Amino acid sequence: MGLWSAVTGTCRLWGMGFLVATGLCLGFAQDSAWAQALTQTRPESVGLSSERLARLGRQLDEYAEKKQLAGGVALVARKGQVAYVKSFGQRDIEAGDPMLENSIFRIASQTKGIVSVAAMILQEQGKLLITDPVGKYIPEFQETTVAVPKDGGGYDVVKAKRPVTIRDLLTHTSGVGYGGGIAKDKWEAAKITGYYFADRDEPIGATVARMGKLPFDAQPGEAFIYGYNTDILGVVVERASGQVLDQFLRTALFEPLGMTDTHFYLPENKRDRLAVVYAPFGPTGLKKAPEGGSDGQGAYVSGPRQSFSGGAGLLSTARDYGQFLQMLLNGGELDGHRILSRKTVELMTVNHLAGVKFPWSTGVGFGLGFSVLEDVGARGTPGSRGEFGWGGAYHSTYWVDPREQLVVVYFTQLIPAGGIDDHGKLRTLIYQAIID
Repeated sequence: MGLWSAVTGTCRLWGMGFLVATGLCLGFAQDSAWAQALTQTRPESVGLSSERLARLGRQLDEYAEKKQLAGGVALVARKGQVAYVKSFGQRDIEAGDPMLENSIFRIASQTKGIVSVAAMILQEQGKLLITDPVGKYIPEFQETTVAVPKDGGGYDVVKAKRPVTIRDLLTHTSGVGYGGGIAKDKWEAAKITGYYFADRDEPIGATVARMGKLPFDAQPGEAFIYGYNTDILGVVVERASGQVLDQFLRTALFEPLGMTDTHFYLPENKRDRLAVVYAPFGPTGLKKAPEGGSDGQGAYVSGPRQSFSGGAGLLSTARDYGQFLQMLLNGGELDGHRILSRKTVELMTVNHLAGVKFPWSTGVGFGLGFSVLEDVGARGTPGSRGEFGWGGAYHSTYWVDPREQLVVVYFTQLIPAGGIDDHGKLRTLIYQAIID
């Protein structure tokens, strides 16, 4: 496979975003001539080395050869053009099907960035403010409670000090976890734990309404608690827009951005493009994950198709997700379609945590739906201040580096994924290929 072999349909995929940088101030700007569709290009034309990118290709092939990964797709765009795309390994080991550039992946928490953008679209339309209390749209959230540990064991349930806001949901500071916190017993009794919703035979709004009556893990605004925030946000989007989440995303984002392979539930005619989920098996092998559940293949093809999880429900391709990210890098526009204003994108991609600590990495904060890199040295891996991104439970990841005009999408399907260093090497081997 060539270093810059074209993705199907690439001729209309990519606009171009560029950076306005003064000192430490990062911004976005657009020029209509640059925000149009561009074709794929040779890496050297956008300041990347083909020879150095070949190191990345060899490393990805090695993960598949050693059965650490079944396969995956890596895509790199720079200066508005696709400079590198590689599918490697197999989509289905048992069937002998190779991974293709248009293979479809469960993107899990990468859904969060898309639904966060949907909420900001509604703010720009005047249909909500992110300072609004969530209870304005979901009555069960008008008064919430918090579980507080007691000395000697157990917990008390107290009233929240203030209402949860939409901004709390966007920044994961509402206090809502994934049902495994202090009041785990009550969340388990309500049958609301974990990120997985595809097998639920009820609308997401019904599930979220029950969440509002359960004790949260922290007071609003006082801690970063990763959990159901964006699922709740998806219901806010439904109520504010008057549309089911699937329909709103389709008309507001997927159709204008040409994201034709992004779905909550896969059309039957695309079944043979869905990558199989694998799990580590022994020290040097893989096994096919079970058919159902959050750690398996899931009900994304043959399930009830009722629950549209804004936090972890979407399927997509590297091509589609790259278009979404390129729109953000462009300051909210792609191929003549204005999705957000430049100022809204700027607001989303700065740290909003203030005095709240991001728990998983030094030098990193969190914006409105994305992690945000504030200190490259403190984090200790290649990147640039202002970089934003996230990932998903099936071991996918992505980031956007405005300073380098860089978009990276990496999709694979491995759960759990401990003991593999592919994310670190992906990052290192992309940045070492920059030669301008």
